[in-house]
Order: sequence, then structure tokens, then C-alpha cells
Amino acid sequence: MPLQYSLGENYSDRYKYSTVLSVNSDDQDRTVMVRTYYGGMPLRPKGHFIEVYDAEMQLAVDYNYKYAGRHMVDAFVRNGQLYLLELKYNRDDQAYDYIAHQSPLHDFNFTERTLLSIPSKEVLNPLAVNKYNRNFGNGFSTTTFFNEERSAFAITVHHREGKKQKYHIYLYSTDLKQQLTYDFSDQIVEKNYAFENIAVSKDLKTLYFMGKAYFKKRRFDAKERRFQYELVRITGTGHQTQEFNDAGRFPEALKPILTADGLLAVGFYADRKDKRYNGLVYFKLDPMSLSVRSKKYNAFSAQFMLDKFGRAVDAEIKNLIFKDVHITDTQDILFSAEEYFVTDGNDIGDSSTKKVRNFHYNDIVCAKLTANGEMVWARNINKTEVTRGDEAYASYSVFGKDNDMYFFINSGEHPQKLGRNRIVFKQGYSKNPNMFVIRLNGSGEMDYQKLIDDKEVRLPIMVSKPLINKENEELLFYAKRGSKKQLVKVRFGNYTGTSESK
Repeated sequence: MPLQYSLGENYSDRYKYSTVLSVNSDDQDRTVMVRTYYGGMPLRPKGHFIEVYDAEMQLAVDYNYKYAGRHMVDAFVRNGQLYLLELKYNRDDQAYDYIAHQSPLHDFNFTERTLLSIPSKEVLNPLAVNKYNRNFGNGFSTTTFFNEERSAFAITVHHREGKKQKYHIYLYSTDLKQQLTYDFSDQIVEKNYAFENIAVSKDLKTLYFMGKAYFKKRRFDAKERRFQYELVRITGTGHQTQEFNDAGRFPEALKPILTADGLLAVGFYADRKDKRYNGLVYFKLDPMSLSVRSKKYNAFSAQFMLDKFGRAVDAEIKNLIFKDVHITDTQDILFSAEEYFVTDGNDIGDSSTKKVRNFHYNDIVCAKLTANGEMVWARNINKTEVTRGDEAYASYSVFGKDNDMYFFINSGEHPQKLGRNRIVFKQGYSKNPNMFVIRLNGSGEMDYQKLIDDKEVRLPIMVSKPLINKENEELLFYAKRGSKKQLVKVRFGNYTGTSESK
């Protein structure tokens, strides 16, 4: 495969327990990493450690921002400034505040600025961390969405004002200028909205939200689906809504995509109301009115069912979460999704049993559609992963180049053969930090190779949180275990190794 990698220095790290809040680049081609570190027993956030690496992966400067924050949302870089976005409850004012902690990168000195203040009672979990299964009954719920370019972020707030329910939407550019504010409250009388994806126009004056609209007052049968997907277009003067509710077709995991030719929505669909996906769906929309100009439903192919199940069966395909979209030079659409779900279980210790939550990151679904929505192929990459801790080491990252898609995953020594030319990549990052790359070419043909193994990088790689540089065709990964850390750069270029094809 046309891939090379290089390794940064293996550094000692003073914070054994930490998670990555964000990885960004600045205008000097430096990498800015923000980690939340933990201490005490039980472990609790103690502060944020900031690392700035130069283009050669050398650690240029670091800084300990000794502020933990209870609900730190994200971090981003703009115009030489680092911003940490926090949701904080102000007990004096009895309100939730969105606060930006800001510092120049050349001389760390944080100041605070309040972006929003929403009067509310304090609730147990104000952040809707699971955008795909929202709780609307706790009195206050908010979530934040960044666009693909990380040039803007939208905030939704669902809260109570006296006996009335309110829903407000805000759009900010990442220099903290408010671009839009909109009162969406009249729309939640009949439905609750759980948005999942956004798209933002280049001038940051138009915001597109895609998500589930849950019916509040309608009666349902036990097996009937209680929501429909809707796309909402918001400007400073009003909003338009497009419902996706074709008879006998039930869209799932739809994603809005702004292209040079207009507005698309792509995703999956089910023939029944039980969330089993039957194929891929494509809508071409008017970007102003949201009216549907054309649409196409594509059933999963026999090759796809063979990939996933080993035979063509009427089996369950569900729980797919969108991950990435790549538009080729000919306007073909390559996109991927992951089979993600959560289960509860018990962890039996020496003297007690405690409830635990398991996060499953399983199969990857990838598909190619033509510019007018015809399915060229769909493939399934078999994968099984489960974690109770830091999800950065699980799941995958993807890079689209020309007509190919490259998937980077952690796995055991070699994928397991299932028969009938099928393989499955099994979890292995906890003991064997092997990074595999899987390629799907423009014809849907799959091959793979082990790119990095534990003889070269002895630390597990945070494979799902890279810094992706499309312009330089590079991915920068962070590897860490305990008190050791290292950067790994993967770039596209000539490679002399071998790969195994399937």
C-alpha cells in the first residue's frame, strides 16, 4: 500500500491516567493536544495538560492548566489561540453557562469568557453525551456539534422556562463570534428533536441539522417506530423542515452533505419499523427549500450479505453510526459507518459485584454511490471490539484518497479466518498494539496489511482520535500507556512492504 510511517520520540509522561479531549493543528503546522488528567481515589478530573509538537513530532512546549471543570465539552484552535469549551452550573445565578477558556499558544495565560447563560435548575446529567438516545425529561439537556472543517460549532439547548419547554439553537464560529441564534421552541410542542449531524454553509450563515424527531402525543403500537428523520435548515430569518417519511421506507443514520452541486442526504433505510437496515438511501435536495429533487433506495447486495454473514440471509443489520464521507473528483460518494451499541452487565470481583457498561464497536460498513445515487458496491468489514474505558483505542479512523478508502484499526496479531473468504479483526489493542490498515478500492475490492506492530511501537495507539491533514495526506496518532507517550505519523507515499488481499 502507498503508506509510510515515522515515529516521534518516546517521552516520559507525568500523568498516568488521562484521556484526550482534542487534537488540533495551528497555522504553523504544529500539533496541539489537550488531555484531561485524573487523580485521587476514585479517579476524578484534576486539570488539563496541553502539549504542542512541531512538524517533526518534537515536543516544543507543554503547559499544565490546573483547572478540571465538571463538564468540559471540547477544545479547538483558531488564529493562534487555544479555546477550551466548558458547560458550568452557576449556582449564584441558577443558570448553566457555556464558558470559553482562552489562551494564546505562544504564551499560556488563560482567561474566561461566558458565551451563553441559560436559567435552569441543576440536573444530574446536563450534557446529552449520547446524541443517538436522548433523554428529554430531566429539565435541561444540551449538546454541541462541530462541522467537518472545525470552523464552527452549534449548540442546542432543551430546557424549561416555568411550565413551558424551550428549545434554542446557537451557531458560533471558532473565533467565538455568534453567527446565528434561533428559537425553535414552537416546533417541540408536537415532537422532541435529537439532532445527530450538522452541515454549515461556507459563509456560516446557514445551518443544517439532521436528526430524529420523536412524536410526543401520538399513540403507537408496541412495534411501531416512534420517530422520523427530519432535516432542518436555519437562517437568521427563519427555518424550513424536510421530513423523510416515505411509505414503507424508514431512513436511518442520515447525514447532510454540502457539495459544490448542492445538498445531499445519505444514509441507510429499513423496510420495516424494527430498525433492521435493508440498504442505502440517497436524497438530493434543494439547499434553499429542502424539497427533494431526486432519491434512490439501494438494497444491500449479495456480496455485502456474504461479507457480513457468510450467506445471503434475512438477518439483522442495525445500530449503524455514521463516521465519514469522502467525495471523489467525479462526485462519487464513499461513506462509512460503524455498528455501535451499549450493553449493561456485571463485573464480579473478589467480594462484590458491580454494574458495568460495555461499549461495543463492531463491523464497519462502507459503500460507494454514484453522483446520482446509484449504488456501485457495499462492503462489510467484520470487526469486534468492546471497551469499558477510553474509547480512543477502539473503533477506527478513515482516510479517503482518490477513489480509495483506507481504514486504520487496532487488532490482534492477524485477522481470524471465518471461511468462505471471510475474515474478522478482533480486539487486541490492550495487549498487542498492532495497527492494521484496510483498503477498499474504487471497485470495492478489499486488501489489508499490518502497518505497525508491537516490535516497533510498544504503546497502544489511539486509533480513533488522529489528527487528519487532508492537504498533506497525513494522519498523526497518539500512542500512550501509563507514563510513556509517543507520536506516530502515517503518510501516503511509496511503500515497499507486502499486503494480504481478500
